[in-house]
Amino acid sequence: MKTPTKRVTEAEQYLLDRIRRGNEQAWLEFVDRYRGRLLSFARAKLLQSADAEDAVQETFIAFIKSLPNYRGECGLETYLFVLLRRKIIDTYRSRQARHACLIQDTYGTQGDDQPSDPFAGVAGTDHTASWYVRADEKCELQRLALDDALSRLVDGFKSSLNFRDLQITELLFYCQLSNKDVAKVMNLKENAVGLIKHRSLKQIRKHVATSKIPVGPSSAEFEHILTDIWEFQRPSCPKRSTIGAYLLETLDEEWHKYVDFHVNTLGCKFCRANLEDLKAQNTKNQSTKLRARIMQSTAGFLNKNP
Repeated sequence: MKTPTKRVTEAEQYLLDRIRRGNEQAWLEFVDRYRGRLLSFARAKLLQSADAEDAVQETFIAFIKSLPNYRGECGLETYLFVLLRRKIIDTYRSRQARHACLIQDTYGTQGDDQPSDPFAGVAGTDHTASWYVRADEKCELQRLALDDALSRLVDGFKSSLNFRDLQITELLFYCQLSNKDVAKVMNLKENAVGLIKHRSLKQIRKHVATSKIPVGPSSAEFEHILTDIWEFQRPSCPKRSTIGAYLLETLDEEWHKYVDFHVNTLGCKFCRANLEDLKAQNTKNQSTKLRARIMQSTAGFLNKNP
């Protein structure tokens, strides 16, 4: 059986190892690292600040409880966002709470008539929060093969700077918009969107075929699994450092346009949470610098002998 790819860095693994040994300082570092972005996400979803804070607190509790079973199949940030999203869904069982991107609230999704949520089995009280272990061996092999194929597709779009096709596949599979709605968003003809969809699916199936693992008898099932994987692994989401560069306007023009589309047009709520957290940090840093300047320039005027 294929071993799942590790998605945590050496530094993250070192931090996790210290936490598993009960190191309180390591746990504090972990909470400080992710608290801000999780809180930004929760506040965007929940009207009451207290509810958002409670959801974040419960997310960290769920994480520490599930840590013995966490195998690193997805990145730490993604794992925490999945846990948080589950807590939000538990608070508000609404259709909007299940949407990963703002654009889905405008156009709806092809899967809105489905009774279940892709994250429904995540972070349950009776099972590990790991998304992979709830599947049987055959299903897990399918998902691993599709995960690899999807990552290759997205990486290919990025390396060739083919952001148009990447945006279209995000709208189709990440947001589950119809071909017609994607055509509206991208200002294209519907048959052009269908062609790009067909080409992307063909590339994914071709890669999966090399693994000799059958994946779903129906096209609908195949696409549903793709969406499930896309939401969990978020292969197209820009790195936090890239979002930071976007905020500072230091990205190349093509990358800047793509990140702007992903954050504002697509409205990826995970990346918007990161952006808001970075903005807050920048504001705090600017305030701290101004404070230091004021103190430095006024210190000599203080009456030290009242």
